[in-house]
Amino acid sequence: MKGLCVLGSTGSIGVSTLDVAGRHPDEYRVVALTANGNWERLAEQCEAFRPSYAVMIDPAQADRLKEALKAKGVTETKVLTGSKALEEVSTLPEVDSVMAAIVGAAGLLPTLAAARAGKTILLANKEALVMSGPLFMTAVVQSGAALLPIDSEHNAIFQCMPAQYRAGQQANEVRRILLTASGGPFLRKALSELHDVTPDQAVAHPNWVMGRKISVDSATMMNKGLELIEACLLFNTPADKVQVVVHPQSVIHSMVDYVDGSVLAQMGCPDMRIPIAHAMAWPERFTSGAEPLNLFQVKRLDFEAPDFERFPCLQRAYDAVRAGETMPAILNAANEVAVASFLDGQIRFTAIPDVIKHAMDTVDNLKATDIDAVLEADAIARRVADAYIAQLT
Repeated sequence: MKGLCVLGSTGSIGVSTLDVAGRHPDEYRVVALTANGNWERLAEQCEAFRPSYAVMIDPAQADRLKEALKAKGVTETKVLTGSKALEEVSTLPEVDSVMAAIVGAAGLLPTLAAARAGKTILLANKEALVMSGPLFMTAVVQSGAALLPIDSEHNAIFQCMPAQYRAGQQANEVRRILLTASGGPFLRKALSELHDVTPDQAVAHPNWVMGRKISVDSATMMNKGLELIEACLLFNTPADKVQVVVHPQSVIHSMVDYVDGSVLAQMGCPDMRIPIAHAMAWPERFTSGAEPLNLFQVKRLDFEAPDFERFPCLQRAYDAVRAGETMPAILNAANEVAVASFLDGQIRFTAIPDVIKHAMDTVDNLKATDIDAVLEADAIARRVADAYIAQLT
């Protein structure tokens, strides 16, 4: 039985992970669960899975969690608080696998700690890899950790790739990675109407159920931009060999194009339990709870090239991955600030790529020599983005 730590257990990925784990109690034991502020849901999860540890970032919320667990008679769960506790539970000796599902830069340090500790990392947090890039991959190699992608696209690529690429080595038989994108809720919306998009419209994804931040990233296609950077790192592939393909049905999750003309595709319903179950069972397979794909119901599969005028954030991501060093961290930090400001009603939807471009043009791209350099670039980019937003408002 494997010990499981879920970083970000109350979010959509965390909930799906526990759904899969609950279907296989002989395979996984939940050791630790963590959340930012949703103590009510975390209390319910602790009652159901009885982990040894639960982490709340906010001390006040941690006190509420303690009271709730006491009322429920959950005595075996120790409640910890603070960001350092995330690193503590992700490196516990009894933890074998860490689901890295914390959204944003907050997931970087605990996920990196798990990598350095040689854990099996189920990577759903894009930002940890985007920000720290080669530093993260080096930690994985040096510790002997296993890195299994959870994003449906990267999980699909992983399944279609030859073994060399899975190990971070070059494989000459691969010509391109075809990274699919749904296009989000505004794929057909007139460009002139994007200026007045509301947060509620931006988070209404046509295919996937996701958190608000990730849903906005999908609407701007920054989500695909971050996935582009991830794909380059995970599969040791230059940006010019990763082609984004808009596929509105979200049935083909990504493809690998081989030099002999073969294209391997991984297909499935748009249900995150499928890639989660694949990674949790790897190298075997077990049930996920997802519905089987009904091709007669799907009927057709459409593909088109991305429109960079409609989705300028995708172009920003290509620019960042080609620049390398701390530029991806700058891109990510500015995007997080811009999306939060949009969701708070401070800026318009169309200002998000402007904030990102300003930060990338303003903040120096320095050598990513260590994690401190990455975190410094992140902090500077956030300050620059905040100042620019203040000017806009």
